[in-house]
Amino acid sequence: MAKFEVARRSLVFGVAGVLAAPALPRAQAPAVKLGILQPVTGALSQDGEHGRLGAELAINEINAGGGIRALGGARIEMVFGDARSNPEGGVSEVEKMQAEGVVAIVGGFASPICLAASQAASRYDLPYVVDVGVSDQIVSRGLANTFRFGPGFGVVTSAALDNLVALNDAAGKPSRTVVIVHEDGLFGSGMARLLNAELPKRGFEVLETIAHPTPARDMNNVALRIRSLRPDLVIPSSYYAEFVLLARTMQQQRIRPKGIYCVLNGAASNYRFVREFPDAANLVMDCNHWPDPRKPKTAELRQQVEAQNRFWLYNTPMNYSAVMLVADALERAGRADRAAVIQALAATDGAFTKHIMPYGPTRFVNGQNQAGAPVNTQVQNNDIKVIFPRDFADAQPVYPVTG
Repeated sequence: MAKFEVARRSLVFGVAGVLAAPALPRAQAPAVKLGILQPVTGALSQDGEHGRLGAELAINEINAGGGIRALGGARIEMVFGDARSNPEGGVSEVEKMQAEGVVAIVGGFASPICLAASQAASRYDLPYVVDVGVSDQIVSRGLANTFRFGPGFGVVTSAALDNLVALNDAAGKPSRTVVIVHEDGLFGSGMARLLNAELPKRGFEVLETIAHPTPARDMNNVALRIRSLRPDLVIPSSYYAEFVLLARTMQQQRIRPKGIYCVLNGAASNYRFVREFPDAANLVMDCNHWPDPRKPKTAELRQQVEAQNRFWLYNTPMNYSAVMLVADALERAGRADRAAVIQALAATDGAFTKHIMPYGPTRFVNGQNQAGAPVNTQVQNNDIKVIFPRDFADAQPVYPVTG
């Protein structure tokens, strides 16, 4: 009996001791690895750096807010890859990210990089979210792993032409002739073909289409050709350095058409261009990606960027929004599984609101967000103003340009 009592007391005290002991800390959920692919060396390094910045801001915000709640508060860990401004670099980094075990990849920026990198990712059923790449080939190959949140150049060109017609009609149709200037790669050449097909249908005569390489070191011959043709409008589709060079050369040669109307231009909606070359940038118009100025988060994010002495470029809000899209898919998938993330991305609907682009309800068809849409901007008084769509424009267009 005594032995039984001692045993019973030991059991009671043992249980009490366990109950009184402090709770063990809860195990931290394993981090979710997310690949961020950007060209941070080479000709496209400026765009790549600002794309990386947008991804970093989103990841920091998600982690500070408790991580992915459906995964027990798992933090997102960035696995960064430098695409080196070429498709081969992008593919090489996808292979490294595959080995690292990332759950998805965001980025690429340039169309050739996005095209090659998303194809490489498809071999591993690895979800790939395009940040900017506008070539419609990216989402027309039937790749189930590839998603583009922003618009492609088919949608952008259609909007650009509609707005150009509205702009020209409202001013009394002062412009009739056009010269197209474009970079000679996948993005610029595709854009030029669309413009050549569509401009004549809308009453414009294309006098000439001028291609240039990326990078380009001199634009004097292009500017001299524009001078000799005397078009009413110049429509450039180029990356940052090439358009800045063209705009400055036209300014130096006193070439002033009735409008410089850019489509998906790397500089025209870029505060670096506006700040460094205000005279060349003045009154340049663009139809491009741009965040929604009506959303409070837009101003907050811009403030964070400028507090770092960085320029506000569209790459930052595009990548911020793309990472938020992946986080939303992870929450809905409930597990860090590639197949589940692809399924969740494909099923994204209007409930996804943690982005700052001027889009309607998100809905993917064959990997393309049907709500993705551009805006028209114009450089006015050393600032970038929205001139279309009218429902949230913060300035009236200045057109035609005189003098």
